[in-house]
Amino acid sequence: MKLSEQTISALGSVITGDGKRSPYRTGLQLVSFFNQFGSEDTYGNGFPSRWYYAEEKLREFNDMPTMKDILVSALDPRHFLGKELDINVAIEHLNQFLEFDNYELRPAGKKWEVYKLGRSQIELSHPYENSVEITHIFIDEQIKKCDKKLAEGDFDGAITNARSLVEAVLSAIEKEFDHNPPESDGNLPKLYKRVQKHLNLSPGQESLAECLRQILSGLTSIVSGLATLRNTMSDSHVISYKPLEHHARLAVNSAKTLCDFLFETKEYQMQKQEDNTTPSAAD
Repeated sequence: MKLSEQTISALGSVITGDGKRSPYRTGLQLVSFFNQFGSEDTYGNGFPSRWYYAEEKLREFNDMPTMKDILVSALDPRHFLGKELDINVAIEHLNQFLEFDNYELRPAGKKWEVYKLGRSQIELSHPYENSVEITHIFIDEQIKKCDKKLAEGDFDGAITNARSLVEAVLSAIEKEFDHNPPESDGNLPKLYKRVQKHLNLSPGQESLAECLRQILSGLTSIVSGLATLRNTMSDSHVISYKPLEHHARLAVNSAKTLCDFLFETKEYQMQKQEDNTTPSAAD
């Protein structure tokens, strides 16, 4: 994570507390703060100005993954407890500068997390949002984890969650059509084939236009690709290839697109079944 000089100065004032938007840190406290990230400094005679020390330490960690940890730690809400200072003021001030570096601090539970801006990302909603069923809760968790790990730069983890999301969605849909489905063996393509039959998504359907059959074949390729990608590039196995951001984003967005289509198709097929079994007024 690389910050501009202007953002470094703004963050430095938040860490030192000199801007009066955050609690004041003494020189000794500043040394302790930065030492938790790997520095081995000591406080004593000849110690530079607090603001200078803070900014120099930030430059030292700039363009390193540790910078995200420094940002999160600098805005730890516990540091504001018992102080007559509003953490939201400090966040708002810092976000004005972070935006120019394509980052933003956003709430995550009781803390704040760093998110990367300016990246295309598909939004996915699901029909199980108010459910307490374990699989449905798991789906919601995987969607959030995909977005969170992409934002944090955990591309291995994002791929793992993208694969888990697809498996959970397929399992949930299968249960709606088959209340006693086969026990899962982790074979994603096999699970997808079963769901294909429930949803009438076979690419070989003669009633479909050729272009739609090609798209359906592409969905099968996405499932197979996610299963393979997880084995070679995710954090669930020994990694044989380190994924880059655009690889992880492709995996997440493909998974979300597939899941969105499956939800839409499920609703269509279930409504179709209901219409076929509902007696007409003439019956």
